Amino acid sequence: MSRLRGARPADAPPCDGTGARVQLPLPPELSASLGYDAVGVPAEHGFHLMSHLPRTGCVFADADRWWWIVPAGSDQDLVWPEQARYAPGALVPAVRPRLIHAPESRTPYTPPIPLFLMVCQVTGVSPTWGPASSPVGAS
Repeated sequence: MSRLRGARPADAPPCDGTGARVQLPLPPELSASLGYDAVGVPAEHGFHLMSHLPRTGCVFADADRWWWIVPAGSDQDLVWPEQARYAPGALVPAVRPRLIHAPESRTPYTPPIPLFLMVCQVTGVSPTWGPASSPVGAS
């Protein structure tokens, strides 16, 4: 099964140009038993996304980007819009995003499919699915 990533590969230099990265720290009371990654979107879309998602997990923000925590591997078979940044292991540019939202539930995750669809909508990009997610019986 192929694993597609967004437009920016995981090994690309981060936005701060220094190459330094930090892992977004989850609150200790939350369980991340599935592991976790992060999806970053331009800050200009942050409030809109948060207000329209059915459920929001942990969200971190810095001046340029808001980062949503998703289960590890949430990039599999999704082609995230160019404006989004997928960060495996939630390793993000070392600009020290701060936690701006923690869920009331014990899970830190934002459901990745609704997030993906909303990110596509706010960035004006049609959702693109990888080959493994093609409908059954499609050739």
